[in-house]
Amino acid sequence: MAEINVCALCIPTPHIILWQDDFCRVVLLNDADYPAYCRVELIEHIKEMTDLAPLQRARMMKTVFAVETALREIFNPDKINLASLGNKTPHVHWHVIPRFENDKHFPNSHWGEATRDGDAAALDEATIKQLAAKVSRLIECALESESANS
Repeated sequence: MAEINVCALCIPTPHIILWQDDFCRVVLLNDADYPAYCRVELIEHIKEMTDLAPLQRARMMKTVFAVETALREIFNPDKINLASLGNKTPHVHWHVIPRFENDKHFPNSHWGEATRDGDAAALDEATIKQLAAKVSRLIECALESESANS
């Protein structure tokens, strides 16, 4: 019997959805070491950014940049890491990871070897609501400028 590969991003997400429309969604991964770690996921199963039409690429990046802005305004990280790898999950998605000098892996990639013990705390419900509201407001603002230009 053949193995059936199911794309983890094509099924309903187990993560907190901060914002979603018919094109993409923003999820909060609530990683134990990186509690404000978000991912922007394309709804449609498309493998590469260059498989998207130019306006869709721009829409995806406006969303990624809005999430980055929200994370910077709320958490004031030392750095934001943006990554689009997809080697294990060939479905367009972007990781948006606020980094702090005292996080478990800094200055290494959060996928790399830890440099210290982590002391991150889970986000409380009020902070998650604040983040969702800020993400929604910034994305809607970014996408309004898109519709005004069409």
